[in-house]
Amino acid sequence: MHRPVRRQDREIDRDEAIRLLAECEHGILATVDTDGQPYAVPVSYVFHDQCIYFHCATDGHKLDNIRANPTVSFCVVGKTRTLPGEFATEYESAVAFGTASEIEGEEKREALMKLLEKYSPDFLAQGKKYIAGKTAQTKVIKINIEHLSGKARR
Repeated sequence: MHRPVRRQDREIDRDEAIRLLAECEHGILATVDTDGQPYAVPVSYVFHDQCIYFHCATDGHKLDNIRANPTVSFCVVGKTRTLPGEFATEYESAVAFGTASEIEGEEKREALMKLLEKYSPDFLAQGKKYIAGKTAQTKVIKINIEHLSGKARR
């Protein structure tokens, strides 16, 4: 179902791809609308329990696409370095494919806390209050990863 990495000499193992998902700051979510038009957007996210979680407003393009077609792709890029004299770039990246769905209840609260811990670790008390006041105006989406690959040139 999923194509193998073309440059197998640059393929990284699953553990290293997971490390990138856990460490990278932002990712790119790719969805498709009902007309087949692709849409890719950067999101803040957290990797937790072998899934990807992100939060967003209660309506918008990505949510419309996910509701119509929950199959998504998610990409992160770690360290990069341009090699001008070699006309190349050192890089590390991971691409996840999976199914996105809205979550509620305790799982939503836990995902929001994990996002808070990742992006605002020095402001947990204030963040908990912020989350409590904004939970109703926030959607949290979970991506169940069905396939993960990664590549690196170092």
